[in-house]
Amino acid sequence: MRKPSKFLVATMIAALALGLVAGCGTSGTSGTANQAPVKKIKIGFSLPTLKEARYPIDKDSFVKAAQDLGAEILVQTANNDETLQKSQVEDLITQGINVLVLDPQNAVSAADLVNEAHNAKIKVISYDRLIMNADVDAYVSFDNEKVGELQGEYITKQVAKGNYFVFAGAPTDNNATLFKKGAMKFIQPLVDKGDIKVLFDQPVPDWDPAKAMTMAENALTANKNNVNAILAPNDGTAGGIIQALAEQKLAGKVVVTGQDSELAGIKRIVAGTQSMTVFKDVRTEAQETAKLAVEMAKGQAPTLNSKVNNQKIDVPSLLLTPIVVTKDNIDKVLVDSGWFTKAQVYGN
Repeated sequence: MRKPSKFLVATMIAALALGLVAGCGTSGTSGTANQAPVKKIKIGFSLPTLKEARYPIDKDSFVKAAQDLGAEILVQTANNDETLQKSQVEDLITQGINVLVLDPQNAVSAADLVNEAHNAKIKVISYDRLIMNADVDAYVSFDNEKVGELQGEYITKQVAKGNYFVFAGAPTDNNATLFKKGAMKFIQPLVDKGDIKVLFDQPVPDWDPAKAMTMAENALTANKNNVNAILAPNDGTAGGIIQALAEQKLAGKVVVTGQDSELAGIKRIVAGTQSMTVFKDVRTEAQETAKLAVEMAKGQAPTLNSKVNNQKIDVPSLLLTPIVVTKDNIDKVLVDSGWFTKAQVYGN
């Protein structure tokens, strides 16, 4: 029998090599022909609203950071509607997400959503607002009691004696409870001492600036405009309160706190009608949460720095540090960090 030619041998070897390569080929997902394809990480991100100036920043920062880490993101926003958020989260669960990042409209009823997610073997990160009475897997926020402490410390240094109006955030938001708790650490001792009189003390439903304005108008009327300082829980409510003060020609004459470093609030600080705000760089909050969500989806152990009790468990938490902003440090804190440009802050 005649030996095959060198050309035929080379052809047979090449064909064999091509067959081996074909056996290791890839499809649209990673993996081999003998292995199940690796599915892309899918994260659900549920926000209560986009109406507050901060939340579009949260959304964009989270989506970019998660996508940069290779995850697919499904975003839902609930327009401050608890029922709508429930429906949206249930829809995210049916879409096969690996991790649910939930900023709850109602911190108490959201426990049911955590249970539904866990029943589907989906991990849950409580974002910004703590979900109560639930086995939440992780919590990422700022030190919210510290936020209130910064407000309380500032306002009592500015007005150590006098009449106060105390506004709190939405009763459905556990953060609002923490903000007020922190602020009252400084206010209550002066109340007990008799130096401060709290003439008004109510929460603002849904953090609604229009409702805050009406409440402030009523409080001013009831107390004949006799107020020296107003604890406003965030910049949105501060805006409504300051409108009520302006109607009585009191804007700039009464110390008013804030939080979130919204552009409208910063412009009021420059104009002298709002006294301070608290800066929480939600870009960092969103980016850290995206990183955490991807780590959890991969089964990796995340790096956290605290625990916060939600009346059921001590939730493993990552708490970031807030900063007081006044007219004196706007440039350093907000302009230099790229949060705003000088033209945004000081322009018309």
